[in-house]
Amino acid sequence: MDLVSTGRMISEPDSDPVSGKVVWIPGKSLWIAGMTLVAVIGGPMTVSVDVLVVFAVLTALTICLGHSVGMHRLLIHRSFETPLWLERTLVYFGTLVGMAGPSGMIHAHDIRDWAQRQQACHDLFAHRRPFLQDAFWQMHCAVALDHPPRFTIENRVARDPFYRFLEATWMLQQVPLALLLFAFGGVSWVVWGVAVRVAVSLTGHWLVGHFAHRGGEQGWRVDHVAVQGYNLPRFGLVTFGEAYHGNHHAFPESALLGIEAGQVDLGWWFIRLLSHLGLASEIKLPTNTNRRAGLKRVAKVVAGPDAQRKICPVVSTLRR
Repeated sequence: MDLVSTGRMISEPDSDPVSGKVVWIPGKSLWIAGMTLVAVIGGPMTVSVDVLVVFAVLTALTICLGHSVGMHRLLIHRSFETPLWLERTLVYFGTLVGMAGPSGMIHAHDIRDWAQRQQACHDLFAHRRPFLQDAFWQMHCAVALDHPPRFTIENRVARDPFYRFLEATWMLQQVPLALLLFAFGGVSWVVWGVAVRVAVSLTGHWLVGHFAHRGGEQGWRVDHVAVQGYNLPRFGLVTFGEAYHGNHHAFPESALLGIEAGQVDLGWWFIRLLSHLGLASEIKLPTNTNRRAGLKRVAKVVAGPDAQRKICPVVSTLRR
């Protein structure tokens, strides 16, 4: 098997994306189970208009600004550049999602990306198993490959003292937020601002990953890879653009995920705002990044009886 090296994941002669076993990760599992239990029990008991507002605002800050823009597009893919103070702020918001610290997020993303780009990969990386089994695997386990690739992380992240602090304390970062919420709104604000938010964010992240790798709308495909990405247009708004996963597979370095006409990408809107303010530069788009090997345009872009094939001007110059 000819193995593709992707960024921080370097294929060794014996690297194998298939052979390995799924192992239970106690800390990860207890963290998610605990947050979910508090959310399920405490959420209905403490619901009110004010806690829903707190939940919505903090979810937008952590998922959109933090995870989608800060962790995913900036820290992982370097889709744009921004001052270090702003980068650290966005990554901090991303850490508050409750998924992992900066290095943990990079490793989890890159090992999956590396495996999916091979000709075959383990079922966990591909979300191939049934719904409930995939939920358990993704949120409570990890795959321990017999022969993984070599992981190297850039010094600007590995040696950054703030990122190292976040990596060592990412679960504890909920404590200052919880104290602040308690001071202003009591227990109900803590339940909805921490437990419900974290539980919904992590479950939602898995749901997007599950369905976006199994089927849906597809404007582009990549030949000779183990896993294809698909768009979930109905969920583009609430996921801040992350549901356009087929586009992301096609143009992984692009800061713009909603590349087709009509695809609302709130994360991109925020990056454009930063650009107008002089806080974002070197923005990568499908038109100024290297084209993936095997990338092909799919003739039918938009599903539905009255759909017309349209493409956003940003990719209108790309050859099919």
